[in-house]
Amino acid sequence: MKSLDGQVILITGAAGGIGAATARKLAAKGARPVLTDLDAAALERVAVTMEPVPLTVQVDVTDPASCAAAVEATLHRHGRIDAVWANAGISAFGPLDLLDDASWRRVVEVNLIGAYNIIRAALPAVVDQRGYISMTASWASFAHSPGHSAYSASKAGLEALANSLRSELAHTGTKVGIFHPGWIDTPMVAGKRDHNAAFNAMFDSLPAPLRTLSAPEEIADHLVVAFERRSPKVIYPKLGWALHILRSLLPTRLVTTGARRVAPEVRRLYLSS
Repeated sequence: MKSLDGQVILITGAAGGIGAATARKLAAKGARPVLTDLDAAALERVAVTMEPVPLTVQVDVTDPASCAAAVEATLHRHGRIDAVWANAGISAFGPLDLLDDASWRRVVEVNLIGAYNIIRAALPAVVDQRGYISMTASWASFAHSPGHSAYSASKAGLEALANSLRSELAHTGTKVGIFHPGWIDTPMVAGKRDHNAAFNAMFDSLPAPLRTLSAPEEIADHLVVAFERRSPKVIYPKLGWALHILRSLLPTRLVTTGARRVAPEVRRLYLSS
């Protein structure tokens, strides 16, 4: 286990959710998180809750130049980067042919291309430190629900990216991790629960154990350990490990009976919204 004291950790999507919660816990362990997000005001609100107040950089992860500028600012302040965490993510819910094209593409651009952009920019500095590269995927990378085609595709792509990069960098001593949280109690989920009947139809059709909402702080405890151990994979809640192990069965007709049954209702509710 590696001490986090003094470790410089560049985090995207740090203005809320598990990004902010984990950053606070990393700082409490002596790390020096660098907080980045598109929402500059929210970043500042998070930063002032930490001591010492960390560097914040407004970043659009879909813009390679913006990511490069964040890396440059981090190196200017701290002189090195020990870890980069590609955590920025969004979702858009709806049947593929009904969800507007721009929203579908934006999910992939932020979640997958955005992760590539920040990792590509930070890679030389992290490799110099024999550091740690991590990405936030999801249970959705291996368990695919109707209405989440863009989100599932982007998160499955992240898992593939992490697995490939881990092999590429093994000879450098640089570690690569992929995080698979389940449903998180954040505005990304709560907003849909409050206002999206189609999403609720899908969500309520899931078996009860698969509808668990975890608090960001709860997941953050496990992610801090991952940074200490430079873990290759984190899945939380632990039930997700069963889905991961059985992933080859998840798309089969037997397992997808419930998803296929609710899909027409999801479509009807989406059209009526």
